[in-house]
Amino acid sequence: MISICIIVKNEEENIKKCLDMLSKLKYEIIVVDTGSTDNTKNIVKQYTDKVYDFTWCDDFSAARNFAIEKANEEYILMMDSDEFLVDFHKKDFETLLVQHPKEVGRIHRNNIFTRNGMKYTSKELVNRVFPKKYYRYTGKIHEQIVALKSEEYVTYEVPLFFDHIGYNGEEKDRKNKAQRNIQLLLRSLREDGEDPYTLYQLGKGYYFQEDYKEAADYFGRALMYDLNPKLEYVIDMVEMYGYSLINSNQLEHALLMENIYEEFSHSADFVYMMGFIYMNCGMFKEAIREFASASKYKSCKVIGVNSYLSFYNLGVIYECIGDKEKAVYYYKQCGSYEPAQIGMNRVKS
Repeated sequence: MISICIIVKNEEENIKKCLDMLSKLKYEIIVVDTGSTDNTKNIVKQYTDKVYDFTWCDDFSAARNFAIEKANEEYILMMDSDEFLVDFHKKDFETLLVQHPKEVGRIHRNNIFTRNGMKYTSKELVNRVFPKKYYRYTGKIHEQIVALKSEEYVTYEVPLFFDHIGYNGEEKDRKNKAQRNIQLLLRSLREDGEDPYTLYQLGKGYYFQEDYKEAADYFGRALMYDLNPKLEYVIDMVEMYGYSLINSNQLEHALLMENIYEEFSHSADFVYMMGFIYMNCGMFKEAIREFASASKYKSCKVIGVNSYLSFYNLGVIYECIGDKEKAVYYYKQCGSYEPAQIGMNRVKS
């Protein structure tokens, strides 16, 4: 019924854990190797005999489409080797496939990463399940699923839950990966022309290289287009643009995000970001308002934005303005969040 397709290259550190988890689903596993020189292929062969070589041509869609052609089952579950299955409901999943025979399923993914010594988790839905009869991939990098006979398609959520560590790892490895992506994206820009999604991905590449000035420039260019504010990548880009402006000390430009507040204030993550902008500009009254507002949302993308992260920043602000009582109150609301514990001890000393 389902073929799991994975593209790999020198993934010996991740592939065993990835396949250990995926093998629990008892589906066909297709692995396409794009030139490994480590032990990746030997590890893969412990789980499947369907291992194929693909000559790398700087095109992720070509590799993914090659994997799809090798699949024997009707439906595809496309995965990466740095994604680890943590929970699933197989019976419900297969029922949904029957109920949505021509649509695209979205897996649940937790992106786990560390920045400045602190661990963060952001949640997202990713298009990964589809009938191979109707879909293929397009785009040399940050490839997207496209319908073969129409431009738009319907999506639905599937009960497959993954942890993703691709944004984590050593700083050098993370920046090298970002640089590889940037080069492919710049090539795509030259060959295929400018479009907002490619500009967004370029901004994201520079963001993960911590080149925030360059990231802000590409995000800004993309946002010059007439974009649908409900699109997930647009929401994500607006938030990353705000942080890029803060981190590159473009605070006056960051304050201009007030102009799009109404369009994006449905998101706790955006409201939290506005609080962070105000905080960095020394506008503490406005920052308090936004962090307090973010803490009241029922859901968020980055875990903690609607709870301990907002409470922590409220504690920091009240500590800065000398209101120790309120600072301690908000630090206590953070539970076991270590920076809050440090802040509380600092205030009490």
